[in-house]
Amino acid sequence: MMSPEEQLEVLLRGVDRVVSEDELAQRLAGGRPLRVKLGLDPTAPAVTLGWAVVLRKLRQFQELGHKAVLIVGDFTAQVGDPSERDSQRKRLSAEEVLGYAESVLDGFRKVLIWDDSLLEVRYNSEWLEKLDMADLLELTSKVTVAQMLERGDFHKRFAGNQPISLMEFMYPLLQAMDSVAVDSDIELGGSDQLWNNMMGRVVQERYGHRGQMVMTMPLLIGTDGEQKMSQSLGNYIAVDDDSADMFGKVMSIPDHLMAQYFELATDLPPQKVQALAGGLENGSLHPGETKRRLGREIVGLYWGSEEAERAEAAFDRVFKRHEVPDEVPEYDLPDQDPVFLPAVLRDAGLVKSSSEARRMIAQGAVKLGGEPVRTESMPAGELDARIVQVGKRRFVRLILR
Repeated sequence: MMSPEEQLEVLLRGVDRVVSEDELAQRLAGGRPLRVKLGLDPTAPAVTLGWAVVLRKLRQFQELGHKAVLIVGDFTAQVGDPSERDSQRKRLSAEEVLGYAESVLDGFRKVLIWDDSLLEVRYNSEWLEKLDMADLLELTSKVTVAQMLERGDFHKRFAGNQPISLMEFMYPLLQAMDSVAVDSDIELGGSDQLWNNMMGRVVQERYGHRGQMVMTMPLLIGTDGEQKMSQSLGNYIAVDDDSADMFGKVMSIPDHLMAQYFELATDLPPQKVQALAGGLENGSLHPGETKRRLGREIVGLYWGSEEAERAEAAFDRVFKRHEVPDEVPEYDLPDQDPVFLPAVLRDAGLVKSSSEARRMIAQGAVKLGGEPVRTESMPAGELDARIVQVGKRRFVRLILR
């Protein structure tokens, strides 16, 4: 068992903000396991390494004997979090949200300790769907419009005469009600959630509860090297990406992100992270070899060290020796002759649309047997049992049944 002081040292590693550190120290010293809330709205199917930054902090609390309270925002996801938005967010249906929820829970299992003694999973429709008009009026009476406009994105949109719906105002209040419902001691989130989480503290106090503490984590930059990791931007690595794809994506990140990824996406101790960052800065470490280590660390975290070694070997076959991967999925060619390649590439999952496929063909990014494809239609017999490649990491073997 760690002392409260030792727990505090572990829990503060890599943290962006804590409100407040003194209060956290006091509650840890109280000896009671904390109820540590993390709310995640299932608005997309994958759990990214960006999400995992906060999830792994939640796991640290679990490892120290505290109770993780995971709130699946099946209700709030239909409202839509307006954080850092300059316009109104498209609403999702209940069916879409539940479909995403099933997918992301599988991702959570790869990160959290899935044990009833250390984890409580709740869906916020459990209490939010039961709110009647009297309840909603009571909730809205707890805060003022002036308080809501203190939030940066709301203030910016109001000043720019951009529309803000009353439903968007409701989102942080509904999220705050989650904290009231589960009686959380502390809420975790990304740095962009600080205002929302602090509203939970305010609303808890105004309902007569002890206000929760708030801990936020830095936002992991995506593989584009510029914006935060996001599924909508396509610059993400998912925790359930297969090992070879995960390793390849890590190898694609810009060099300047390596220090942040070592800190936020691996379990290396702070001293080793600092040494790696220093070596990259002074030139004593080779960027390519260091990025390989980063890839092994991240893949090993989710798939194990042996799989990380296999992923690195697969990367070398494709990118150093320009060979085809050992395992290539098969795709049955349609019953047509000639075959329209853009539709095949789309249906095989190598591209998102036929128009993207046509663009990739025009750019020479589609290869058949290692040679660029120059035409959109080909005889079926010329495609049978051949491997088509799109970009650097997408392969499929075409089969004529």
